[in-house]
Amino acid sequence: MFDPPEYVQWNPSPHLDKEYDATIARDEARSKIIAELTQEQLLGMYAGMLRFRLHDITLKRWVKQGILSKAWLGTGEEAVTVGNVHALDKQIDKVGPMIRNAGACHEMGIPMADLFREYLATADSPSRGKDLHVGSMVHGVIAPASQVGALVPVFAGVALVFKQRSQPAVALTWVGDGATKTTAFHEGVNLAAVLRVPAIFVLQNNQVALGTRLDQHQIGPFASWGKAYGVAGYPCDGNNVLDVYAATKLAADRARKGLGPVFIYAETFRMGGHATHDESEARKLFPPKIFEHWGKRDPIGMYESFMVRGGVPSETLEKTENGVIEEITTAQREALESRDENMPDPKTVRRGVFVESDEAREEKSSEPTQRTINSTRKTPSK
Repeated sequence: MFDPPEYVQWNPSPHLDKEYDATIARDEARSKIIAELTQEQLLGMYAGMLRFRLHDITLKRWVKQGILSKAWLGTGEEAVTVGNVHALDKQIDKVGPMIRNAGACHEMGIPMADLFREYLATADSPSRGKDLHVGSMVHGVIAPASQVGALVPVFAGVALVFKQRSQPAVALTWVGDGATKTTAFHEGVNLAAVLRVPAIFVLQNNQVALGTRLDQHQIGPFASWGKAYGVAGYPCDGNNVLDVYAATKLAADRARKGLGPVFIYAETFRMGGHATHDESEARKLFPPKIFEHWGKRDPIGMYESFMVRGGVPSETLEKTENGVIEEITTAQREALESRDENMPDPKTVRRGVFVESDEAREEKSSEPTQRTINSTRKTPSK
C-alpha cells in the first residue's frame, strides 16, 4: 500500500529484459567489470536496494501514522545510490549523500536503526536529536546541509586533501538536476577541475527539481556539463544498478590515477513528490504515461529479473529478501523504543554544536561563577 501504484502489480517484461541486457553489453569495459562480479556482490547490491526501498516505506508509513510530519524519499532511484557506493572502496573513500541518497548511509555501514532514530530526533541518534541529516566519519559519510549543491565545494576540498596527502582515495557526492543550477555547484566543480582533484560528482537527473520539470530549467543535453568544465563524464542508466556500478568503477579508477574529477550522469525518475506532503501535486507535473514508462523500469524488479535469468536460485533471492525484512523490522522497533525511552534532555541542546579552544576553556574555568559572584555581594543596608 506504500508503493507507487505502478509497482503494485509489477511483472517482468521480455522487451525490457532485453533492454536491460543490452545496456550492460553495449560497452566492452563495463561488460568486463560486470562479468567479474561474484554472486555475493550481486546479492549485496540486491540487498542494498531492498534495504533502501524498505527504509522509504517505513518512513512513509510513519507519516501516515502521524509519527513523522513528512519524509524525503528516493523511491525509484535506488539503483543510482547503491550502484555508486558498491563500486567504491569503503575503507578509504568518502561519500556525501543528500537526504534522497539515504541508501548511501546504510551501504557504507551506518546501522539502519540509527537512520530511523535520526528522523525521530532521539538522544541516541547520530546527531543526538539535533538534525535529520546523517553523517558518520567512522563510516566515511559526511553529513549534508539542507541547501542542495552545498556539498560540491566541500567535496572539492575533501578531494584536495586526498591529493595533497597522496592518498589513493576518492570523494563522491550527488547533485540533483536542479542543483546543477546553483552557485555552489559551479564554484565547487570549477575548483575541482582546475586543481584536478579525485572527486566524483554524480549528476542524478530524476527529471524534476522540486516542482520544476527538467525541460523548464535546462535546454541543453544533461550529459553536456563536462564540456563546460573540462571534466570527463560517464553517462549511465540510473535504473540499471549494474550500469551505474560499472560507470562508477571506471570513474573512480580515472580519479585515482590523478586525472582529475569525473561526472557520472545518471538518468532516472522520482516516483513520487519532493517529499511525502506533495505526492498528489507530483502526479500533476507529468502525464500518466511518464509514470507508466518509469514504473515498468522499477530498478529492483528489473535487477531481480536479471539475476533470475542469470541462474541465481529463487530461494537465494528469497533468503536475501527475508534477511533485509528482518533487519528493517528490528531497526524500526529499536528506533521507536528510543523515541519512547530516550529523547534528548533540553539541557544538552548546546552540547556538541561547536568546539571550544583550549584557551577558551581555561579562561572560562578561571572566571568566577555567577553563584560565587552573588555570594560575595554585600547585603544592602536597610
